[in-house]
Amino acid sequence: MRINRALRFGVGAIALALAASACGGGDEQSALDKAKDGKITVGIKYDQPGLGLRTKDGTFTGFDVEVAKYVADKLGVKPENIEFKEAPTPQRETLLENGQVDYIVGTYSINDKRKEKIDFAGPYFIAGQSLLVKQENTDITGPESLSGNKKLCSVKGSTPAQNVKTKYAKDVQLQEFDTYSLCVEALLNGSVDALTTDDIILAGFAAQSPGKLKLVGAPFSTEKYGIGVKKGDTELRGKINDAIEAMIKDGSWQKALDATVGPSGFKAQAAPAVDRY
Repeated sequence: MRINRALRFGVGAIALALAASACGGGDEQSALDKAKDGKITVGIKYDQPGLGLRTKDGTFTGFDVEVAKYVADKLGVKPENIEFKEAPTPQRETLLENGQVDYIVGTYSINDKRKEKIDFAGPYFIAGQSLLVKQENTDITGPESLSGNKKLCSVKGSTPAQNVKTKYAKDVQLQEFDTYSLCVEALLNGSVDALTTDDIILAGFAAQSPGKLKLVGAPFSTEKYGIGVKKGDTELRGKINDAIEAMIKDGSWQKALDATVGPSGFKAQAAPAVDRY
C-alpha cells in the first residue's frame, strides 16, 4: 500500500512539473540577468530581405538584425552569444509573454492593442503602409483602386490588410498567410493582385525580384517600429531606449540602414525620437 501511494505521489509530481513546463515554455531568469551572464535571445523575422533574413548558410542579415546586435552589445552581450529566434507576426506577443525571447526586433509596429499585452522601447524606425504589385500592373495605383473584389494579401496577426478594407476598399478580398514571403509567392503566381504592408518591407521584396514587382502610390499610414519587451519590464525597456538613442547619435543607425536597406533604393525618413512614456 505504501509503495502504491509513493508511486502515485511520484507520478503526480512529475505530471505537475510537466504541466508547469508546458504552460511556461520559457526561461524564468530575467532578460537583464541573462545579459549579465553574457547571453540573450532575440526574436527577429527570417523572411524579410533588407530587414531580417536568414540566409542559406544560416547567418542573419538586415537592418533589424543590426539594431538587435547594437542593443545586445549595449547590454553587454557579444554578437556570437545572441540566439536569434524566429518571431512570426501572429506569435510575437506569445513569445514575449512566455519568456521564449528577451526582446523582439521584427518590424513591430507600436499600437495600443499590442501595448495591452507587451511593452515597447523606441521607436527606432518610422515606416508607412504601401502596396506591392506586379511590374506590368497598371490598374492598381493606391488603396482606393483595390475596390472591385481585388485580392489583397497580408500576414495573419498584422493590421495593414484590414486597414485597407476598413478605410479604402470595403469589397476587397483579403488573403492572409503566415509569412510575407508566401504573399510574395502568391503575388508572383497571380493568386493575389497586391500585397500590403510597410513600405520598407515591400522595398526589400521588390529588390529581391528585380523587374518583376514594384511599389505603387504614396504611403498611407505612419508605422512606428518598436522593440517589444515583456509587459512591465521597465528596466529593460529603459536600457533599450538608451541603446537606440546612442545608435542614432553615434551614426551607427544611419550606417546600418545604408548597408542593409540602401541597396534597394528605398529612401527612409529621418531617425525618430525615442518615446519615453
